[in-house]
Amino acid sequence: MTSSRRVQDRSKNKRIHYLEIVKEKWKILSKVLFLMELLKKEKEMVIPLRSLDRYRKQLNLPKPHKITDFIRKCPKLFELYKDQRGTLWCGMTKEAEDLLEEEERLIEEQSTKAVEYVTRILMMSVDKRIQLDKIAHFRRDFGLPIEFRTKWVNQYPQHFRVEKSKDGVEFLELVNWNPAWAITELEKRTLGLNDGIGREPGILSLPFPLKFPPNYKKVYRHGGKIEHFQKRSYLSPYADARELKAGSLEFDKRAVAVMHELLSFTIEKRLVTDHLTHFRRELVMPQKLMRLLLKHFGIFYVSERGKRFSVFLTEAYEGSELIEKCPLVLWKEKVLSLIGYRGKKKEVPTFSDLSDMEERDIIEEKDIIEGDTQMEDTCADFEEEEIMGGLDAVSPTNDDELEISHFCNSYKGTS
Repeated sequence: MTSSRRVQDRSKNKRIHYLEIVKEKWKILSKVLFLMELLKKEKEMVIPLRSLDRYRKQLNLPKPHKITDFIRKCPKLFELYKDQRGTLWCGMTKEAEDLLEEEERLIEEQSTKAVEYVTRILMMSVDKRIQLDKIAHFRRDFGLPIEFRTKWVNQYPQHFRVEKSKDGVEFLELVNWNPAWAITELEKRTLGLNDGIGREPGILSLPFPLKFPPNYKKVYRHGGKIEHFQKRSYLSPYADARELKAGSLEFDKRAVAVMHELLSFTIEKRLVTDHLTHFRRELVMPQKLMRLLLKHFGIFYVSERGKRFSVFLTEAYEGSELIEKCPLVLWKEKVLSLIGYRGKKKEVPTFSDLSDMEERDIIEEKDIIEGDTQMEDTCADFEEEEIMGGLDAVSPTNDDELEISHFCNSYKGTS
């Protein structure tokens, strides 16, 4: 799918550059979040530096790039320590630890909405159940906690439960159909409805919001086709779609509605396209899903940067800014603002044992660490295990700097 000529050969005039910038920023952040979560799982929230070598793919740091270089470029979040045997350790600053506590609190506060969205995905599925591992791919996209599989899914038995198949595969299964939730986000905004009580999900005739980049002129050429598509009726994502014929106009438009609904559930209104392909059977979507997303360019935007493509809900963005930001998005922006370093390099403090690290705040800054190497794209979708590609032109030119604004400005220069 992702190697299709239609994707790779897309005209530069059809790219939405400010959304490409959004993807580059969040790719930078995902690497940092991966390391923060990794440290959080450790008993004392520190880890030997050599142990990080196994996570190079998730961190997008192929050799010969040094992991220490990346850590030192985020001094407000990470610190390096050395024990008496000379072993280097990585830990978090007090500010990073406080941020993780804040994230836990925000996830807990948003849990009601997360439960609703997970339930609604199950309601849209053809068998009213989905493999647990597939839903886990959306953990951060829906604001779900780290212990999603082990704890969270068992806390809401009134909505769903975990069932094991004969071959040991775990599924999340719908317990009760909630008619109040059987209504699309588009219906809520367009018709002003609050819930679906008293209404059976059936045929809809609502047009999808469209947003094209200013330099895209072909919208006038295809205006008639777009208008015809917008007027076409389609089956609600919550209605039974078993009888729809694959490849039919009704089938494709319902698939657009399902995609629109899924993206509306996410906190950033975007998803990795590979995750979506996992749900083709469960949500009755076409095999060539990428072609559908590219065809409806005004509704969705596909960024093909790297090996993992991302799809955006265009209506949710004004330029490079998300129009409605939930608390978890604001939290991510706060973390993003702390990434970057200008100034002298720090000495790696030595401790007699790990408990001495509590006194790290009294260590003075010096200039010792040698061997700094230039770091390329600081970006990776940390839920994935493939190295992301990216813009070679947007890697920092100064080894002591890792600034978000540098990436944005450099990218604009390539447009």
